[in-house]
Amino acid sequence: MRTRNIGMYVLLTTIALVFVGPFLILLSSGLKPSDQAVFAFPPDIIPRPPVLDWVKEAWTAIPFPRYLLNSVIYVGAMVPAYVLVSALCAYPLARLRFRGRNLIFLAILSTMFLPGEVMLIPRFLVVSQLGLADTYAGVILPGLLSAFGIFLLRQTFAGVPREIVDAARTDGCHELRIFWHVMLPAARPTLAILAIFGFISVWNSFIWPLVVLKDSAKYPIALGIAYLAGITGTDVRTLAAGTIISIIPVVVVFMLMQRHVLEGMRGAVKG
Repeated sequence: MRTRNIGMYVLLTTIALVFVGPFLILLSSGLKPSDQAVFAFPPDIIPRPPVLDWVKEAWTAIPFPRYLLNSVIYVGAMVPAYVLVSALCAYPLARLRFRGRNLIFLAILSTMFLPGEVMLIPRFLVVSQLGLADTYAGVILPGLLSAFGIFLLRQTFAGVPREIVDAARTDGCHELRIFWHVMLPAARPTLAILAIFGFISVWNSFIWPLVVLKDSAKYPIALGIAYLAGITGTDVRTLAAGTIISIIPVVVVFMLMQRHVLEGMRGAVKG
C-alpha cells in the first residue's frame, strides 16, 4: 500500500510539473538578467540574480496600464451579466413547463457545435448595423449569452430537489423570488465555475476585439500582448515579462474563487 501511494505521488508530481513547467520557464525568462541565457539546455530556471528591468520595459513599451484597464472594464461588464443572463435563461428551461421547451434547449445546445469563427461575420454585421463597431459595447454585448453557461446551469437547476421549490411556492414565493433566493444559492459552486470560465475567456479574448475594434486605445490585454510581440520582435525577456503581468489577474481570480468550487465538489462527494 505504501509503495502504491509513493507511486501515485510521483505520478501526480510529474503531471503537475508538466503543466506548471511552461509557466516557470516563462517566469524565469522575464526575470533573468541579460547575461544569462534564456534558451539553455538543460533549462536554467533560476535567475541569477532576478531583475525587474524587463517588467519595466514591457510596462513602458506599450500603453500597458490602458490595456489592463480595458480588460478590467470588459470583465467587470461582461462576466456578471454573462452569469446572470445564463441563469435567467437556464431557470425556465429547467423548472418551468411550457410548449417547445425542449426544442428551444436543443436549438441553444446546437450552437455549441459551431466554431466561434463561423459567427464572426454575422456578429460583425449586426454590430455594425447597430452602430456599435469600434466601441466598448460592441465588444461586450455579443459575449453576454453562452450556450455552455445555459447548459451548465440548466443541469444544476434541474438537480435542485423539487420539495424545496414546492415549499417555497407554498410560502407564497413567486418565480423570480424562487430564482433569486432558492436557485442561485443552490447553484453557487456552478456560478463560481462559470464566473471563472467567463473571466478567463474575456481576459484572453483576442479574435473578436481584433475584428470589431479599430482604435488601439480600446484594446484588451490580449491584443496588447500581441502588439508588444510586434514591437519587441526577438526580445524574449520583455515579451515574457509582459505575459507574466497579464497572467497575474487570472491567477488571483482563480485563487479567490476556488473555495466556492471546492465547496461544490465536497458537497457532490457527500451527496
